[in-house]
Amino acid sequence: MTTNISSAGGLPDIRVGIGHDTHRLEIQRNLILGGIAFDHARGLAGHSDADIVLHAVTDAILGAAGLGDIGDWFPDGDPANFGAESTKFLAVALEQAGKLGWRPGNLDVIIFAQEPKLGPGKLAIRDNLARLLCLESDRVNVKAKTGERVGHIGRAEAMSCQAVVLLVRG
Repeated sequence: MTTNISSAGGLPDIRVGIGHDTHRLEIQRNLILGGIAFDHARGLAGHSDADIVLHAVTDAILGAAGLGDIGDWFPDGDPANFGAESTKFLAVALEQAGKLGWRPGNLDVIIFAQEPKLGPGKLAIRDNLARLLCLESDRVNVKAKTGERVGHIGRAEAMSCQAVVLLVRG
């Protein structure tokens, strides 16, 4: 196995980014997580489709590449982003990171939601994320945690997501 070494101090040419997003749940909204639609009475409130998974992943990629955050690139006050599919945001982040020579190496995601139960949908989210990031499915992991009925997650008022991405040169 070969490891690309950066010219800066002999460190491996990798970067790690962390992303986070939280949105309130409300009626008359579609629930989209990782680009997958879920049948649920409420969806996530937001200016775009409010896909917390894709927002967190986008933020993680932008952060690892040193490109700021999702709010810098896609402000919620911009009418162009109203109702936008979050796959658009992710595609731009991947393109911009790619221009700097970075590509995803792996991704780990935690979705925090009291409801709906996400167990059956985790594989669909994982496979879609792998497709969007051009990764093998075994390089993407999706976990779901409840709020144990504590706080805004536990009271099913909101959902949250955290993502960690590894970017590699090449």
